[in-house]
Amino acid sequence: MEAREAMQPMSVTEDRRQRKARQTRDSLAGAALDLILERGPAATTVEAIAERADVTRRTFSRYFTGKADAALDFVRGDGDRINALLRARPPAEPPLLAYRRAVREWLADRDNPAWHVRPRMRRLLGLVDEEPALFAAYERIRGDAQEESIRIIAGRLGADDVRDVRPAVVVDAAGVLTAALRIWARGDGRHDSGAADLAALVERAYDALTGEAASAAAHSTTEE
Repeated sequence: MEAREAMQPMSVTEDRRQRKARQTRDSLAGAALDLILERGPAATTVEAIAERADVTRRTFSRYFTGKADAALDFVRGDGDRINALLRARPPAEPPLLAYRRAVREWLADRDNPAWHVRPRMRRLLGLVDEEPALFAAYERIRGDAQEESIRIIAGRLGADDVRDVRPAVVVDAAGVLTAALRIWARGDGRHDSGAADLAALVERAYDALTGEAASAAAHSTTEE
């Protein structure tokens, strides 16, 4: 086996290893999610997750720091997707509009749907609000994605992502997505249409944000 691999181009061997690593990671993330939803976070152990995924405890530690991190790996994946879409937006597009449209594209992707609208995700989002460990992991993962978004926006503006306040302001405005997700998660599942309903909530949240900004600007001009 090693001899055959040595004869293949390095890129082919590396691609195979990357696919296997991705499959292992996805298997662990899926096992963590299933067990936490079945048993609850307190009754779920890392050992049980590794056993469900048919790997060793040591293998689990190569990919994740803990069970909450594994169960919420979908959040990290979707953050990466939003940032990839943000990078691909036209350079001349205003940053807030670019971010909004990246989120819109992410929610409209039917081939690889946003994790929030997959089966049982409403329940998981409810647990995130209830369980401190899940909430902390969620906020950390979300924060990492937002830091990357700030760097992308700074690059689009030709700005310093540390000293210039504009990139952080644009990304902080993405809090409207979190607000929309929480409203959506609190629904009972009988009066929405999944991704379409969540997308509509996000659009309304962005409209509210831009409407408030326009109102504030008009009020400021009137006072002057």
